Amino acid sequence: MNRPNLLLLMTDQQRADTIGALGNPVIRTPALDRIVREGIAFTSAYTPSAECVPARACLTFGQYPGRTGCFSNGMAMPWDSHDNLMSALGRAGYYTYGIGKCHFTPAARAYDDNGFAGREIQEELVSDPERDDYLRLLRAKGFAHVTDPHGVRGEMYYIPQPAQMTAALHPTQWVGDRAVAFLNDSARVSQPWFLFVSFIHPHPPFAPPAPWHKLYRDVEMPFPHCPPDSDRLLLFINRVQNRYKRRDRGSDLQLLRVIRAYYYACISFVDYQIGRILQALETTGQLDQTLILFTSDHGELLGDYRSFGKRSYHDAASRIPLLLRGPGVTAGWRCDRPVTLLDVTATLLNRGGAAFRTHAPDGEDLLAVAEDGDSDRTIFSQWNRGANGIYMAISRSWKYVYSAADQRELLFDRLRDPMETHDLAGLVHDPEWPTFRAQATLCKTLITELQSQGETSALEGDRWRKSSPRQMPVNPDAWLLYQDHSWADQRIPGYFEQRGDSK
Repeated sequence: MNRPNLLLLMTDQQRADTIGALGNPVIRTPALDRIVREGIAFTSAYTPSAECVPARACLTFGQYPGRTGCFSNGMAMPWDSHDNLMSALGRAGYYTYGIGKCHFTPAARAYDDNGFAGREIQEELVSDPERDDYLRLLRAKGFAHVTDPHGVRGEMYYIPQPAQMTAALHPTQWVGDRAVAFLNDSARVSQPWFLFVSFIHPHPPFAPPAPWHKLYRDVEMPFPHCPPDSDRLLLFINRVQNRYKRRDRGSDLQLLRVIRAYYYACISFVDYQIGRILQALETTGQLDQTLILFTSDHGELLGDYRSFGKRSYHDAASRIPLLLRGPGVTAGWRCDRPVTLLDVTATLLNRGGAAFRTHAPDGEDLLAVAEDGDSDRTIFSQWNRGANGIYMAISRSWKYVYSAADQRELLFDRLRDPMETHDLAGLVHDPEWPTFRAQATLCKTLITELQSQGETSALEGDRWRKSSPRQMPVNPDAWLLYQDHSWADQRIPGYFEQRGDSK
């Protein structure tokens, strides 16, 4: 039997609840809806780390952060010590090709092929625009003046904004164009291929092009999910993110609906590109020979719990969309067993007849997970480590969280409280009580897993290490984030100089 082509479609910062066919009554996602109808939707999928680089490291190397050693965006991926997904598939006879955001670290590896036989680069924050394929095209088309090609960050990180270029030159369209071009060319070769198509959107800033920026209007949008005691459900990292994203100095509910409208528009524009990709597969006769996986690296709080960003235990930030379509996949199937990005890696390796040379993957083939749908399963997630770490264990019924920065445990009943409105940790001290047993069991399971990974920075023996909870600075202007491109000349003669310096 011929091995299938492998297509991995990935977005950045897309919530699990943003697909029409999976219950969102507002968003329009006809292409993703088609994959749901024709494949398996994993409705309890979680990121192994709710931040871009560590999540992508988990996907690339197929292991939890404790084994990759990559715990946050500022850390390096283990290229020298670990075999990676692209290299493994290449050795198995696949032509491996990457289009769009990879977010590889460290900086010295950011633009390398890193196992891809070919790669077309588009990244968010670019140190050298001449090494970014998308920016070279944008400049050649007369848009060299655009210093924020993916939206203005810093002060406007969460301010909805129309893109500064036409839809035809938008970064999302570029990824779609290049993917379609690859598929048209690949139809003429006999070698199976692995194509990684990675969109930066809907990562903020939310900057869809015209006319997509008016696809949704504010009055259509639901208000954020803010339980009465939302503040009690926030952790130190939520307050940090709200600060540096400039979202902690008051709230405008109408603005929050506009934010959601633009976020949805970004997703629908990605969906349009996925529709083009599916059409290219059909036109070239490759659709039925291609295993398609769609997912995201993590979610986005989007104002829920009066909070924004990722790096959080909340489902809005940690639960991800995950769809599978292709040979051997039963159409219209829903699977609620917990799964993770590590399972995506294991699936691609297994279906491609490939294996890592240096280590075993931590995940399982998604089809095997779905076929064993009645049994429970516990998966894990971790952001950062030590005194800043957030650690999580998720089973079908429960979610257990420990935040070292807060010196706090949390527990949620996933079946009775899917919106995570009531923290049950420590409420009852009766060992026979279900919440007590769930908290104790998942805590022990999580600590045992961390020990097996050698990740003991937040542990003291078999317990969580005690330390002082972290505090926010008193100054409300402290810790604000600025992200300007180093190559963008923002000096305006006669105005840039400090007051009194102009001659």
